[in-house]
Amino acid sequence: MLQGREIVLVGGSGGLGSASARLLAEDGARLLVSYHRNASRAESLRSIATLIECDVTKAEDRTHLLDQAPGLYGLVVFTGDPSRVKSPADFEAAARHAQEVNYLGPISLARQAAARMQEAKQEGAIVLFSTMQAVSLFSGSTAYAAAKASLQHAARVLAKELRAANIRVNCIAPGVTAAGMAEASIASGKYDHFLTSGIVPRFGRAEDVARVVRFLLTPDCYVTGQVISVDGGAAL
Repeated sequence: MLQGREIVLVGGSGGLGSASARLLAEDGARLLVSYHRNASRAESLRSIATLIECDVTKAEDRTHLLDQAPGLYGLVVFTGDPSRVKSPADFEAAARHAQEVNYLGPISLARQAAARMQEAKQEGAIVLFSTMQAVSLFSGSTAYAAAKASLQHAARVLAKELRAANIRVNCIAPGVTAAGMAEASIASGKYDHFLTSGIVPRFGRAEDVARVVRFLLTPDCYVTGQVISVDGGAAL
C-alpha cells in the first residue's frame, strides 16, 4: 500500500532508520534519507533511497530537505541525542542541547511538513521518535527524557490539530533495542538485568521498530495521537 509514496526518513541511516528504510523499500515507497555527519554509513542505502545531508536543528536545512520531496506523504524523524550529563555543572548546557536536538528540531520539521501536506491537500503520516526514558522513570535521564516527553506531548497536540486534514501524527518509544543509541549500552552489559530479572524476554531488534513504522505509515491507518512503546513490556 506504500507503492510510489514519497517518504522522508530523517536520520534514517542509523540502525533503526536503515532497517525501516529497507522494509519500506520492499513495499515500493520512494525514499529520501537524511543523515548528519556520517555520510559513509548513509551510503549503504544509496541503492534504495535518495540521500541528503541535514542538520535538523537548522531551519534552512529543514526547508531544503522538504524541498526535495514535493510529493511528500510520510515523514519519520529518527534523530536524537542521549544528552548525557557528566556532572551537575554540565546540566544546563546538556538540557539546552537536548531541547534543540530531541524536541525543537523534530517538532519544527513535523509542523513544517504538515503545513506542506495541508497546502497540497495530501493525506499524510508523521512518525516521531521518543524513548522508553520518556515513558518510564530512569535516574539521570532528566535532560534527555524531558525533551522527548515534550516531543510526545507536542506530537499529540499536532495530531489533534490535523485530524480534519487526514494527516496522522504518532510517536514510537523504543525500549532496549540492539540498534541505535542503546546498542553500545547493551554491549557493555548495562541492560543485562532486564533479561536476568525477566523484565523482557529478549532485547529488541531494529526490525521490531521498523514494522511499527511501516504500520503507522500505512494509508488509512486508524491510529493517530498515540505513543507506542516497542519495548517488550519494559514499561510495565
